[in-house]
Amino acid sequence: MALLPTPHEPAWVREFKAFILRGNVLDLAVGIIIGAAFTAIVASVVDDLINPVIGLLVGGIDFSNVFIVLSGERRPTLEATRQGGAAVLAIGSFVNAVIKFLIVGFAIFWLVKGLTRFRQREAEKPAEAVPPAPTPTEALLREIRDELRTRNAAAPGPGPAGS
Repeated sequence: MALLPTPHEPAWVREFKAFILRGNVLDLAVGIIIGAAFTAIVASVVDDLINPVIGLLVGGIDFSNVFIVLSGERRPTLEATRQGGAAVLAIGSFVNAVIKFLIVGFAIFWLVKGLTRFRQREAEKPAEAVPPAPTPTEALLREIRDELRTRNAAAPGPGPAGS
């Protein structure tokens, strides 16, 4: 029974495989996943911790619910107004997004700064005291020395006179 010939793999498929399996791409994918999780934490910090404090400072207003109606009927909440078909400027939502961006940007700044400092320290560390490999001449001289020691140790009596 004859086997079917395997189809020729195009060059772009090989290039894509090499690209996708590169360490940088995998690191980027992990970074995106961690970034998404971090963004959820930042959203919770802004929505659940910062907004209530800002709302308290501006007179008990739910800051995430601050909006201006451009056209249509104003309802008690931003969501209800939007569901009613009104055009709104969601100022509170925009400010929340800016606060979230600043928190994430600040965290990334400190992360990059810390990693840069760590890398600089690693680069500045002196290498462990490993003697350099001997040159071929040094290696040959050591072999000769060791051979002479072996011969002198095996030979009876004193070594050559006058040397």
